[in-house]
Amino acid sequence: MISIVIPVYNEEKNVAILHGKIVDVMRKLNEPYEVIFVEDGSTDETLKILKSLREIKIIILAMPLGQTAALDAGIHETRGDIIITMDGDLQNDPADIKLLLDKLSEGYDVVAGWRKNRQDSFMKNLASRAANIARKFLINDGIHDSGCSLKAFKRECFDDLDLYGEMHRFIPALLKVQGFKVAEVPVSHHSRKSGVTKYNWKRGVKGIVDMISVWFWKKYANRPLHLFGAGGLGIFFLGILSGAALVTARVFYAVPMSNKIWPLIAVFLVLMGIQLFIFGLLADIAVKNYYKTQGKMNYKIREIIEN
Repeated sequence: MISIVIPVYNEEKNVAILHGKIVDVMRKLNEPYEVIFVEDGSTDETLKILKSLREIKIIILAMPLGQTAALDAGIHETRGDIIITMDGDLQNDPADIKLLLDKLSEGYDVVAGWRKNRQDSFMKNLASRAANIARKFLINDGIHDSGCSLKAFKRECFDDLDLYGEMHRFIPALLKVQGFKVAEVPVSHHSRKSGVTKYNWKRGVKGIVDMISVWFWKKYANRPLHLFGAGGLGIFFLGILSGAALVTARVFYAVPMSNKIWPLIAVFLVLMGIQLFIFGLLADIAVKNYYKTQGKMNYKIREIIEN
């Protein structure tokens, strides 16, 4: 079975059209499928329209928590061997699902869509390009367009993956770290005809923070002490050397220190180094506990409707 997961928020003019296109595509593929819409607290008629459709599963979140939480909720309710994710604004083309499936059949675990010819505003394209440059520097997941929601995954990709924050952009990177094979294919991208984009500067800031988090998990998830401990030791010894230099200057060259800030800076560096090293030890313990326990998710499903 192929499961298609679409998070939606205030897309009343798009959901019925999108559902119809998905159903047409899947019937032509002649594969068993399910279409899952995750309703993320819309304030318009989106939910009412979804309830009027057939061949659909609707997951209604108790409160709006954003695209990442909605995707995670939908993915955890899928039954398919292959999971397709896409946006609900009609900018992704359901006809491209076949391209993803064909690439997946070549032995890949993840296939990401690449919007080679994006149909977004200049500012949105500019922000996306800046984010891609930062992502390649920090993560380098090998794909051009991690922000494209049109992706295909084998089910086992999500056996040990929970999504938080704005992590949906970095799913290929997270899976690549775990050893899954990632590929991409160029896909169509249409301009938004109805509704309002949900992307703003706040999401951009959250994305940067989550990008740094992914970088940390990629580089130091199993050894945070190497990052914080090494940094702490470096700062500690810098403080020791600074202190030794100040003592030498005072004892041998009679340089007055009573009116200087440098002794305080040396003490500050020593204390900061010790604290950072201790923080590394605590982070190491926390990460080990993370791998041993199952954390609670940041969303609550209020209702699931199957028509």
